[in-house]
Amino acid sequence: MSTRLYVGNVSFKATEKDLGDLFAQAGEVVSARLIKDAATGRMRGFGFVEMSSKEDAMKAITMFNGKPFLDRNIVVNEAKPRERRERESSRGRSGFGNIGGRK
Repeated sequence: MSTRLYVGNVSFKATEKDLGDLFAQAGEVVSARLIKDAATGRMRGFGFVEMSSKEDAMKAITMFNGKPFLDRNIVVNEAKPRERRERESSRGRSGFGNIGGRK
C-alpha cells in the first residue's frame, strides 16, 4: 500500500522530476507533485510524493527531513488526509451577498 508524504520548504527552482529523482534514492516513487498557485501559476514551495510502501516512505522521512535540497532544507513528513474546506465566498460570509442594498 502506498504512502503519501508532504514535502515543504521546496526551492522554487525545483521540478517534479527533481523531487521524484531525490525520493527515488529511498525507494520506489509512485508520483511526485509540486503545488502551484491557481491564480499565478507560481510554485507554492511545497508538494507531495507518493512512495510505493510505508517502509520506503519512512526511509525517505529519515533520509530527507531537514536536509538540503536545491539550497533549502526541506521538511518531509507523512501527509495528513486532505480536509474538506469551504471556500469563503467573495459575496460575504453569509453567502447571500449585498442584501437590501446595505454596504
